[in-house]
Order: sequence, then C-alpha cells, then structure tokens
Amino acid sequence: MARRRPLKWLLIAVGLVVLVTLILAVGIGLSLNSKQAKRWPTTAAFFQDIAIGLVVGRIPEHKVLPTRVYGTRHGQPLVIEPFRPTETNGLGVLLLVSGSWKSSTNSIRPWILAPLLRRGYTVFAVCHFSQPEATIMEIVDDMHRAVRHVRHHAREFGIDPARLGVTGGSAGGHLSLMLATRGGPGNPAALDPVDRTSSAVQAVAIFYPVTDLLNLGTSTENLGDGGPPKSFVRAFGPGATNLTLWKGIGRDTSPIYHIHSNLPPTLIYHGDADTLVPLDQSQRYQSAARGLGNVVSLAIHPGGGHGWPTMVWDIDHFAGWFDEHLRR
Repeated sequence: MARRRPLKWLLIAVGLVVLVTLILAVGIGLSLNSKQAKRWPTTAAFFQDIAIGLVVGRIPEHKVLPTRVYGTRHGQPLVIEPFRPTETNGLGVLLLVSGSWKSSTNSIRPWILAPLLRRGYTVFAVCHFSQPEATIMEIVDDMHRAVRHVRHHAREFGIDPARLGVTGGSAGGHLSLMLATRGGPGNPAALDPVDRTSSAVQAVAIFYPVTDLLNLGTSTENLGDGGPPKSFVRAFGPGATNLTLWKGIGRDTSPIYHIHSNLPPTLIYHGDADTLVPLDQSQRYQSAARGLGNVVSLAIHPGGGHGWPTMVWDIDHFAGWFDEHLRR
C-alpha cells in the first residue's frame, strides 16, 4: 500500500492541474472582448467548449428543434434556436445571444445551456441583427418580438406561456432588463397575432448589464462629454452624435429610467473590478428597483472583471433562481 501512495497523489495532483487549467480556459474564453473575439473566434470557442462535461457536467440529453424565424430586420431573418431537454419541466427561458449588441448563432455554446437543460427548461437562444447595421433601439424592439413569438407558440413548444424567464450577459443583460422594465401587452389592433401577444417576462437572471447609458461613470467607454459609449456611437443611430437628441435616445434605451413597481424577480451577477460596465450600474439599478418594492438580488464577484473563470458555476445559480420564481 505504501508504494502506491506516490502514484495516488501524483494522479490527484495531475487532476487538479487539469481542472484549474480548464477553469482558466473558460475564463479566458468568457473574458475576451469583442475585438479579441474577432481576432481569435475559434480559439475562444475552443477555450469554452473544452469545459463541457468536466466543469459544468455532462450536457443532458436534449433535442435541437428546427430553427424558428421570429421576424425580419432590414430584409434579413431573425432566428431562434430552441433546445428542449428529454425530461422537460414545461417552462421556457430565453437566452439573449448578444455581446456588444452583436449576435450570431455561432456564439451559442453548449455549456451555457447545460444547467438550464439539466433542470428541465426548454431554452430559446435568441439571435438578433447586429449593430451598427441595426440600431440598439431596433434590437430592443426585436427582443420584444422574440418573447411574443415564443409565448404565442408556447403550446407547440410544450411550455407554459405565463411563465417565461430571460437570461444573458453584458449586452444580453441590458436587453433582458429592457424586457423586464418595458415588456407588456401587445397591440390589440395588430394584424399579426404574434404582435398582439405580451412581451412580459416573469424572471430574470443576468451578468453585468449596463443600466444607465446617460451616466456611464468610470467606464472605459465614457468620454466624459455626456455622450454615448465611445465605441458604440453608430449603434444608437445618427441622432446619437447630437447631445440634445442623445439624452432622449439614452434615456429610452436605459432600463433604470423605466423601473416600475411590478418588475419580475431579477438576479444580477457583477464583478467589482469591471471597468467596461462598472458595478455601480447594477447597484444603482438594484437600489431604484428595490425602492419601489421589487425583488432584485445582486451578487458581487470580488475581483471580477467583465467576465471571470467561475461564471460556469454561476449559471447553475441562474437555473436555481428560475426554479424559485417560475416553478409553482
């Protein structure tokens, strides 16, 4: 037995090194900004995907349903990729696939879906037309359309139309809060029955959203001139270069200015070392929402920037949040 101990400890040490390497790999993949992701798209995907099964656990059995077109933007189809687990709980969560308000089906990573699929949620990966070809105002409108589409076709998907969750990170978090604060009844006079359907969501779980575009604080995107984020001026349309017009645009696209007393329960994870979207964005949103009696929980990740290695486990907490607030 004594002779076997060195081998046993060697194997344990090797296992720990592999696990730490995988965690760091995931963190690198998650933390790449949009310019880096353009430079190293396959590398980023590799870093993330090698964690499947080892970090977040086995991807549960599921079926990838046919791609759904939920609308069009500038003549191009807007698509949803639905994923349904073998053992479903009859509930749906929309994953808003958006980083820097850019979106692609190639950005849908299996490990992001795993915790939700494991709990029985049917996941709808929602893609949008990317900025600057589409303005952020148009993208927000399209997210409302996506929720309406899923709710209108809920029976086909085998989910409850009255209980929908939404999740995303960064730009996807911002869009999720725009749904949380502005989602509501459709237009009863609309010719398309989808547009007559509500875009309200019943629970939210997100990472580091921008909530106040008029007050960017210490963000690296803040030029200090009261204007839009410096890398995204074109994304807000031609009016964004006019500071008078920008005040209206920025207010309309900032969740913090649309808070009311009937928001869905919201969970936000945010790092206290995020220089792109400072923690203050989530703290002020939480304070304003709680002031009106809403449930908004903020989990602060010490030392976390705009992404961190252990986010893969935080997604499991998102699934728990949806269990708490969508199941009944």
